[in-house]
Amino acid sequence: MNRTGNYSAFYVKEPFSESNLGANIEHDFVYYNELRMWKGKDSSFPFVDSHGKTYQVRDDSDWETLKARLRERLRASKNIILFLSSITVESKALKEELEYGMSSQGLPVIVIYPDYSKKEDIADKNDIKESIKNMWDKVPTFKEYMNSVATLHIPMKKDIIENALKEDKLKVNTMKVGTYYYPIN
Repeated sequence: MNRTGNYSAFYVKEPFSESNLGANIEHDFVYYNELRMWKGKDSSFPFVDSHGKTYQVRDDSDWETLKARLRERLRASKNIILFLSSITVESKALKEELEYGMSSQGLPVIVIYPDYSKKEDIADKNDIKESIKNMWDKVPTFKEYMNSVATLHIPMKKDIIENALKEDKLKVNTMKVGTYYYPIN
């Protein structure tokens, strides 16, 4: 299988809005769109959108259709980008994405914290900050499986994200299990 994509996972309130905007107006979805915008402005930006590799599902699609599409996209991915913000909680879809992606597919996770913009906000020279670790409690599936894959914890900053997307430790076929933060060790 060609695993070239970056699978973006983020919280979307359930049930999805039936408006034409659907997930597009959701808080965490905005950060995913920012990655797409960076790629649109600069084709060398190393983001390969797994969600663009299959046909789209509508916000009002039934759960089994949505789940099948999520799994198909995860199987074509080399890693997961998880946006973990102050409003993120574990939804049915986010649980499915992380459980299938991390446990079944063994995908490493780049955790982006959109509420933070500097490396020092995430960790000091010794460890990840307690305020960041506390956010993991809001997504129990991530916390359960994070020690079985590589995870990198970074702020929402373009150059840092760009470096993370190029990092071999964070690709499924070359992953080194562990919990990382910059400077990556």
